[in-house]
Amino acid sequence: MVRLHVTDDLPIRAYPVAFEDRVEIRFGKAFPAVLVVERDSVNRLRSALKQGGVALGVEGDEWE
Repeated sequence: MVRLHVTDDLPIRAYPVAFEDRVEIRFGKAFPAVLVVERDSVNRLRSALKQGGVALGVEGDEWE
């Protein structure tokens, strides 16, 4: 298992890689960890994050 501890001050950047039909989400600065998400899985990842946020009581319009 790989575990990333995401904090409010951790840089997170998304880089679309259109020719490979995916997006890279990079966490960190000098030596970033990279999450590679294929186009067909973007909504699945978004849904999982929404479920986790709702379970933690995160409020706001971020889930719209």
